Amino acid sequence: MNGLLETAIQAALKAGEKISEIYHDPKADFEVELKADHSPLTIADKKANEVIVEQLGKTPYPIISEECKTMDYAERRKWTTVWIVDPLDGTKEFIKRNGEFTVNIALVYEGKTALGVVYIPERKTLYYGTIREGAWKVEDVDAKNGADFAAMERRAVRLPIARQEKGFVAVASRSHRNPETEVFLERLRQEHGEVQLVSMGSSIKICLVAEGTADIYPRFAPTMEWDTAAGHAIAKAAGKEMYHEDGVTPLTYNKEDLRNPWFIVK
Repeated sequence: MNGLLETAIQAALKAGEKISEIYHDPKADFEVELKADHSPLTIADKKANEVIVEQLGKTPYPIISEECKTMDYAERRKWTTVWIVDPLDGTKEFIKRNGEFTVNIALVYEGKTALGVVYIPERKTLYYGTIREGAWKVEDVDAKNGADFAAMERRAVRLPIARQEKGFVAVASRSHRNPETEVFLERLRQEHGEVQLVSMGSSIKICLVAEGTADIYPRFAPTMEWDTAAGHAIAKAAGKEMYHEDGVTPLTYNKEDLRNPWFIVK
């Protein structure tokens, strides 16, 4: 598993480097295309996907990526082990230039997350985890200083991290708040009194629960498997879980329909 984890981390760091080059290049083409579901697509999504597919292509497992043509379920259902990838999660945040976008890479075995990597290029922050080894966070890491995997591991901090501040913290989407979320947050206020609300983009929200900065993340809006698989693996490795709206049933992956149900991370 460590070899696969290192491969996924290097893929995420190299993809993050490519995204950052485009993000900080004043001459870069920021032209935005709209996909069939009306979600935005930029050159950074495409270039990051190319990097990741090249890196993960060295492993024996197929890839489900937001930016690749997804095979029919008749073929996918045969895949016991599969990579699930979002090369640029939070394209809206990328376009807004607020830095809240990530690279997501997960390895799924028989529908369950086994390994996850989430990299935040603008913060140079890496989250990763495996079900067997636990979850970790590394600050100030990029494709250059992260090439030495052993040295990087020595700097990693195990998750969750003890939180000094008291009080209940909920994290919510910056771009997808809706009435159902507000009703849920109000219920939390009735249960816990004052609830501190943190708004954030991309899979960073899941990582905040995994690291212990936040207690819960409700998502009552559309997402796809590549939006959540990597963060789900890290949360699970940190002793948390991502449930259906019922708060009991964990999410699964490589389903016939790659859309997620509404979910709660806690």
